[in-house]
Amino acid sequence: MGGGVQEEKDYEPQTICEHLQYLFALLQNSNRRYIDPSGFVKALGLDTGQQQDAQEFSKLFMSLLEDTLSKQKNPDVRNIVQQQFCGEYAYVTVCNQCGRESKLLSKFYELELNIQGHKQLTDCISEFLKEEKLEGDNRYFCENCQSKQNATRKIRLLSLPCTLNLQLMRFVFDRQTGHKKKLNTYIGFSETLDMEPYVDHQGGPYVYELGAVLIHRGVSAYSGHYIAHVKDPQSGEWYKFNDEDIEKMEGKKLQLGIEEDLEPSKSQTRKPKCGKGTHCSRNAYMLVYRLQTQEKPNTAIQVPAFLQELVDRDNSKFEEWCVEMAEMRKQSVDKGKAKHEEVKELYQRLPAGAEPYEFVSLEWLQKWLDESTPTKPIDNHACLCSHDKLHPDKISIMKRISEYAANIFYSRYGGGPRLTVKALCKECVVERCRVLRLKNQLNEDYKAVSNLLKTTIKGSEGFWVGKSSLRSWRQLALEQLDEQDGDADQSNGKMNGNSMNKDESKEERKEEDEVNFNEDIVCPHGELCISENERRLVSKEAWTKLRQYFPKAPEFPSCKECCSQCKILEREGEENEALHKMIANEQKTSLPNLFQDKNRPCLSSWPEDTDVLYIVSQFFVEEWRKFVRKPTRCSPVSSVGNSALLCPHGGLMFTFASMTKEDSKLIALIWPTEWQTMQKLFVVDHIIKITRTEVRDVNHSEAQYISEPKLCPECREGLLCQQQRDLREYTQATIYVHKVVDNKKVMKDSAPELNVSSSETEEDKEEAKPDGEKDPDFNQSNGGTKRQKISHQNYISYQKQVIRRSMRHRKVRGEKALLVSANQTLKELKIQIMHAFSVAPFDQNLSIDGKILSDDCATLGTLGVIPESVILLKADEPIADYAAMDDVMQVCMPEEGFKGTGLLGH
Repeated sequence: MGGGVQEEKDYEPQTICEHLQYLFALLQNSNRRYIDPSGFVKALGLDTGQQQDAQEFSKLFMSLLEDTLSKQKNPDVRNIVQQQFCGEYAYVTVCNQCGRESKLLSKFYELELNIQGHKQLTDCISEFLKEEKLEGDNRYFCENCQSKQNATRKIRLLSLPCTLNLQLMRFVFDRQTGHKKKLNTYIGFSETLDMEPYVDHQGGPYVYELGAVLIHRGVSAYSGHYIAHVKDPQSGEWYKFNDEDIEKMEGKKLQLGIEEDLEPSKSQTRKPKCGKGTHCSRNAYMLVYRLQTQEKPNTAIQVPAFLQELVDRDNSKFEEWCVEMAEMRKQSVDKGKAKHEEVKELYQRLPAGAEPYEFVSLEWLQKWLDESTPTKPIDNHACLCSHDKLHPDKISIMKRISEYAANIFYSRYGGGPRLTVKALCKECVVERCRVLRLKNQLNEDYKAVSNLLKTTIKGSEGFWVGKSSLRSWRQLALEQLDEQDGDADQSNGKMNGNSMNKDESKEERKEEDEVNFNEDIVCPHGELCISENERRLVSKEAWTKLRQYFPKAPEFPSCKECCSQCKILEREGEENEALHKMIANEQKTSLPNLFQDKNRPCLSSWPEDTDVLYIVSQFFVEEWRKFVRKPTRCSPVSSVGNSALLCPHGGLMFTFASMTKEDSKLIALIWPTEWQTMQKLFVVDHIIKITRTEVRDVNHSEAQYISEPKLCPECREGLLCQQQRDLREYTQATIYVHKVVDNKKVMKDSAPELNVSSSETEEDKEEAKPDGEKDPDFNQSNGGTKRQKISHQNYISYQKQVIRRSMRHRKVRGEKALLVSANQTLKELKIQIMHAFSVAPFDQNLSIDGKILSDDCATLGTLGVIPESVILLKADEPIADYAAMDDVMQVCMPEEGFKGTGLLGH
């Protein structure tokens, strides 16, 4: 390749072959231990982060190299690829009828050998050259016979190259899965290979020795890692190339056992025993054999002058880098020696005996002793108190050193402030002693107060103290002492000013939430609370001791009267509760069947003993039952708000048919006798009733049902459109996903209708609605006779509330609730399901009402998923071979190979 490029003064490789040529020159004459092939990779346009097939790269690169070198004038350069790697074979077809033999010559750069069903490399070669019979539909058209005849066909090796590449076909197409798979079959191959029995012309020698082995480590055809083992033809030593890691193997024998053990196979096939000079591998992908020759390889290949000049320039840069690194190392060593001498000089003078001393930050001193980091100025601010003196509690993080060593430190490194023997803060020491003394006194007073609380209080000399305060008074006192101590601990603004500002707002919020001592028995009016269960009478001696710790605490002698305003409010509350109980009892007695939900009329089977039924909203009935059941907790219901069932025009919003089916949950039917009672008990804004009349003719009679007020067709149509729109346009609605296990058909438990009056537990669980959700008709304190008009949208909101209460979904085992929106895609729902059930999206089979949900890009609204829907989830069984999951992911992506790289001329 020496004559491939013309000399230039400032030559730089540009083309792929020039970069390859420069790499070979560096490998031969560079002074570096390793060579960086980045220029060559960049010229090829390869993505180093993408896995590619080694065989495909070999074929394309050889083809590119051959095409490029074929334009050279020097025949040795022009034909170098063919001379080294190209062999020739012929497809020979023999007619069984006339015996005519036809040949089709073909060149090859590698032999692709099938390994399926074979154990030895020689068996693979024999199958490659095996004779094939052409019979039946596959008969051969013989030109001599001018007709299709039975024939035989085989490959005949005519010549072999100096370097023989054998490709082991480990990746095959699996018809069952439609994907490629890897054959992890053990194949035995020897270090020497005699090809003479397979060559047609006996021109010898045809004995080859193993020169390289390419390993594909991994069980999948779509992923894995390539490792190359290459033999040095000069020394006979083997090297392992694992990306940028190059390792020389011990001895002069190839060692593949380590690579085989790294990827255990799923099958239990044992590795066959290998004889001397042979190897067995289930990961060997390519084998390279070199023709044995008596001549020793020529090591003294002359590098062209222009290339040698480029190599010399690189060597010069490398030498300059080495000199620079050596100088940096020398400077580092010199600095280290100087630092070592400094430490050695001062270390003996650091201890302070009877001579004057100073305090220095222990952290700074440790860093000074550490030679790996540069020494910064001394910083003692972290050890100062609020008086800018040495804090007594910070002595543990300071070091006492001699004044002589301190003078040298400050003269060389600077910093401060200097802390001499007079720097210790006397005020902080006194405060600390006071706090310690108070804590000791607190322990004694706690025992004394505990004993005083056991004594009985006589007369009127006691004081009221909150029970909660008594339980925690010691803790409150300790917190007060800690706060006082903490004020003394604060350093000056230079060091801790930022942290103090950050914590200031937190402390303020904490103080607002906390209740001070004895404030737990203070009423909202600032007087003694009326609840005796929250307070306790203590003796004067106990109160005196408590008052020492809490001088600002509110004081209530035993003769102190309770808050008069609270007494009035309590009395009014008791009267209201009694009144509510009386009202609830009266209404319950007057409407027992309505309260207990018994003997209720039904539109689908009209009762025979009446022709008129009245209608109220189900919402009113539920609120009324809540009040009757718990009159002290709930407000009384004073009016029947039927305006919610009417449109803005005063017409009814329901048809007779809808009230027997989907709208039956929104209304409650009332008997005429009950209606008369309700008119006495409640204020009714609008009367809604249904009357049955008989229409008779000659042959038969038919019942007709007339509502008052009449149906409003326009608003009814608008309501239906709005309902359909709401089912397709919703946000944060609840749906249920039910996982089907073991492919069994799961029957959904039909949840029985939950009657509000049947269980108090349901009422206890029901969430309290904010005031804004309550219908204003049920909160009128006065007459309420004026009809309140509500908009169409308000009615829809009311209807949703009633449906939410009356159609509760009963969750079954294996089911989870998810919050979704109508504009959410099916793919986003699958991701939610993955987090809930730990099932990957591609393993999810979803269906709703027997319809499969498959379009991942479609929204839930277009797919017919509405609030309260139940989606069935069937999870695919996990793949036994987890590496096959990579196959599934990779096969969905189009294979582009080396598209867009220099190997294809781009």
